[in-house]
Amino acid sequence: MPRIIYRHEPASRFIVSAIGEPGERQFFIQVKSDTGINSVTLEKSQVIALTQRFEDLIKELRRGKLASVTDLSTVAVDDTLPMELPIDEDFKVGVISITWENNFVIVNIQAISQDDDLILDDLDFGPDLIIATLKLDQVKGFCERAKTIVSAGRPACPFCGLPIDALGHLCPRANGYRR
Repeated sequence: MPRIIYRHEPASRFIVSAIGEPGERQFFIQVKSDTGINSVTLEKSQVIALTQRFEDLIKELRRGKLASVTDLSTVAVDDTLPMELPIDEDFKVGVISITWENNFVIVNIQAISQDDDLILDDLDFGPDLIIATLKLDQVKGFCERAKTIVSAGRPACPFCGLPIDALGHLCPRANGYRR
C-alpha cells in the first residue's frame, strides 16, 4: 500500500493533549504547519516515553555541546491552547524516532503496522508517516505540557502504585480488598 507522508517543516505547533475522563482518556499529538494539520492517537506510556527521550536529547546536546548556548537556554513555548478542531485521527502511532539535524529536532511519527518485516526507510511503501521539524523551545514546551497532562490522570494507590478509580480499586497489596 502506498505510504502517505505528511511533512511539517518547520512545524508551527507540536502538542500533546488528552480527551475524556481520567481512566478513559484518549491521548493525541497534534502537529501543525503551513502545509496543514495532523492529529494522531497514542498511548499514555508513549507520551511518557517520548517526553523522557526529548529530555534525554536536551541533556545530551548540552553535555556534548552540540547545540548553541542560546538554543539550549531558550524558554519553552507556552502553548496551553486546546487542540484545533476538527480532531480527525490520521492514524494510531506505532514507532517514533527522534534525530538532531542542523540545529533542529526531527521527529518521525509512523503509523502502527501489522507487518513485522517492515523496513522503516522505505519512502514509497509502508505505514503513513509524519515528519516534524521542531526548535528546541517547542520540544521543551511539549515536555512541560505532557507532564501536566499525564499527571492530571487518576491518582496512584500509595500501597501498590496502580491507578485508583473514583470508586477505589481492588488492591493486590490488600489481598484484593477494595481501598
